[in-house]
Amino acid sequence: MAISDAANARPVIALAMGDPAGISPELTARVLALPEIKEAAHIVAIGDRRILDEGAKVAGLSLELQDASLESIADAGTDRHVFIDLQNLDPADVTHGEATLAGGKFATRNFREALMLAHSGRAQAVCFTPFNKKAMRLAYPGYDDEIRFVSDVLGFTGRLREFNVLEKVWNARVTSHIPLSQVASSLSIDGILDGLELTMACLKSAGYDDPKIAVAGINPHAGDGGSFGMEEIEIIEPAVAAAKARGYNVEGPFPADTVFLRALKEGFQAVLTMYHDQGQIAMKLIGFDKGVTMMGGLPFPLCTPAHGTAYDIAGKGIADVGASREAILLAARMARRAASLSAAA
Repeated sequence: MAISDAANARPVIALAMGDPAGISPELTARVLALPEIKEAAHIVAIGDRRILDEGAKVAGLSLELQDASLESIADAGTDRHVFIDLQNLDPADVTHGEATLAGGKFATRNFREALMLAHSGRAQAVCFTPFNKKAMRLAYPGYDDEIRFVSDVLGFTGRLREFNVLEKVWNARVTSHIPLSQVASSLSIDGILDGLELTMACLKSAGYDDPKIAVAGINPHAGDGGSFGMEEIEIIEPAVAAAKARGYNVEGPFPADTVFLRALKEGFQAVLTMYHDQGQIAMKLIGFDKGVTMMGGLPFPLCTPAHGTAYDIAGKGIADVGASREAILLAARMARRAASLSAAA
């Protein structure tokens, strides 16, 4: 394939239906109906057609999809999105707003099959509508988060990190789903360097040729010269210096309460924060309905809306499709860039 063809081709994206008791069925239906999604990607949606039809009914939509099996995807055309009906959940077993074992089994099966499609090369990216972690844990004991599940399913042992993405700024984080009491002791120079290295790679895969990253401190006022903690002096500053020595366009550490203001004003493409809520709160305030969570480190893009299952509005037909739309568009853009780079190699 020519480089220009690779850059313009519609990638195949495996879309796993998420928790059936929330807004995932409605969001799946809404995103499949968007003309800009059809233009950007060929979607292979995975779940139960009865659950999808319920979501389409809630959204007031009539979907024209092509049916296929997991084995016959290669024979399906690309003029319409494809739906893989696993027949894995009766709508009668779904109660809006309730996390259940049945819902968790439904979501984990859909996600597993989507991951395997990408792992086998039959899809170039994976997306999913929101999961409910309680339901996922009921179905998959030991489920900490998507990173753990993806690693288990694929047997992946490399670095995986979650990124929160908005149009104007990304958020990467050094630690993720751990207790706040463990954050400071979990920081290391190598860990921060790894985070910066992966952030650079992911930003470049999304089309940023020379990304600029701001690094947050962990303590109030970024430690204020050691007055409020030594992590900035002993760990974060040396990591930033080492990153600069590698040629990375990195600055910091900056106080966490102003680092996002600085990023938006001064044109940083990403902020590396030290723990989960340090970045999540800022990102959701900046653009809750547009935020995307992207998992970096895999051989393929994996994206989902950054919001949750919204049990409180399930079945009401008012779910905002904005973040789901942005997740698929980001995955498509990254998949096209990967294809273009592969064609150029």
